[in-house]
Amino acid sequence: MAVHGEYKIPGGKLVVVDLDVEGGALRNVRVAGDFFLEPDEAILAIDAALEGAPANTDTAGLTARIDAALPASTVMLGLTSEGVAVAVRRALAQATEWSDYDWQLIHEAPQSPALHMALDEVITTEVAAGRRPPTLRVWEWDSPAVIIGSFQSLRNEVDPAGIERHGVTVVRRISGGGAMFAEPSSTITYSLSVPQSLVSGLSFADSYAYLDDWVLGALGDMGIKAWYQPLNDIATDIGKIAGAAQKRVVGPGGDPGAVLHHVTMSYDIDADKMLEVLRIGKEKMSDKGTKSAKKRVDPLRRQTGLPREAVIDNMIDSFRKRHGLTQGTVTAEELAQAEELVRTKFGTPEWTARVP
Repeated sequence: MAVHGEYKIPGGKLVVVDLDVEGGALRNVRVAGDFFLEPDEAILAIDAALEGAPANTDTAGLTARIDAALPASTVMLGLTSEGVAVAVRRALAQATEWSDYDWQLIHEAPQSPALHMALDEVITTEVAAGRRPPTLRVWEWDSPAVIIGSFQSLRNEVDPAGIERHGVTVVRRISGGGAMFAEPSSTITYSLSVPQSLVSGLSFADSYAYLDDWVLGALGDMGIKAWYQPLNDIATDIGKIAGAAQKRVVGPGGDPGAVLHHVTMSYDIDADKMLEVLRIGKEKMSDKGTKSAKKRVDPLRRQTGLPREAVIDNMIDSFRKRHGLTQGTVTAEELAQAEELVRTKFGTPEWTARVP
């Protein structure tokens, strides 16, 4: 069986692997890409290291085989042994690529926080069922909100007095991760709803970096050097600018389904207000290596000097240039499903306080 795999190393270059699987082992392995590698014979050493490896060898095992075979003088630029191993695993998993899909954009009028939570679930479920193409949805907020992670304690994360004072709505999303504070003019939020096959062969952690890579490029196009900071942050040398979260949605009949990957970016955050509505403990501050929550998030407005709308337009243009993107909309059926979920789930105190 001949298989083909590709992997764009976050912050690096594209690795392409073609190989055959015969008798449960890798055969005729050919690694290629737009990376830089010295000396020339190192590429032959990589191919040879993978030749004959059991097809069930995990990423760590493949990485170790490559590292053991490389000449001592090897220099890699835009390439890592692990990146080659991931490309092999993606080939074996028959993963799809960004270019395999006709991507759709949804960027509509401002909506309520609860409806945004519901739309994430509905759209990703539709992608999982094959009824909707992979979708980039850029959110617009109609009111300020605190969005807590699926497993967070409501009382531990939210200050009721601050919420009431500032007229903030509290909602709970379906993905894990930490609490986010969002205001209509100060936040940029987007969701990617993608087939599971797009991240096949990637670890959970690697899928974050893989799905964030396009936005790192978009920020770079605007003059911001940003990077993925495990597990789920996007950072610059000045501070954190975004946090991501994910949720896997199973398809009909147990099919692989889809992945929801959503990101909240700080455009012009009111740090004082954030500290009044969120309970950000000392443990979280020490974990992030900083003494002040104000220093943890650095607004894009200051780094780009651009209006929020221009930053969003630049991000959308960057995605379109990389992967293609056609204008779409939330269908009437999807909206009806989402509104019903607001009524029965996301707009209810039972869901919001499901972890008190």
